[in-house]
Amino acid sequence: METQAGKPLHPLVWVAGIALIVFCGVGAAALMGWIGTGKAVEPGPITKLESARVPERAHVAAKAQHVAICLECGVVQSVQEVDVKGSGSGVGAVGGAVVGGVVGHQVGEGDTRKIGTVVGAVAGGLLGNEIEKQVRTTKTFEIAVRFDDGSTRVITEATASPWRVGDKVKVVNGVIHSNS
Repeated sequence: METQAGKPLHPLVWVAGIALIVFCGVGAAALMGWIGTGKAVEPGPITKLESARVPERAHVAAKAQHVAICLECGVVQSVQEVDVKGSGSGVGAVGGAVVGGVVGHQVGEGDTRKIGTVVGAVAGGLLGNEIEKQVRTTKTFEIAVRFDDGSTRVITEATASPWRVGDKVKVVNGVIHSNS
């Protein structure tokens, strides 16, 4: 019986082992909070976006006759946190393809091994790409503002919003300002 002690490992096994160790290390570091995950800090309670209705034109016209309307002024109706799926840069796909190819190479012998390698590489590439997109997911915040004229507009901000439901605001060029 021939022993394997004298034979070196195949280079793909080395690459797969190193890739696995690096991916596990990065994942553990992200879970421990040692590296950033690209996710925003969640603010306090967040309400769901309520459906907004535009009032009838006659009602708006009647209201305009009695009081001067500030077209930029309104009240925050809701604040909603939204996950925006990240895009893959290809690193996850390549890493997944390498690991999947090495795992698939362990299946069968001859032509079966070749098929297993190809299927493993393709499946690993797809899975690695999806994992990378999930890791790069970011959060945005949608603030629904009901204006004094009755219309509603949703403003999107990249950072946690200081605005709460009921805050009086003024929207100038798509930016929310306090209107207290």
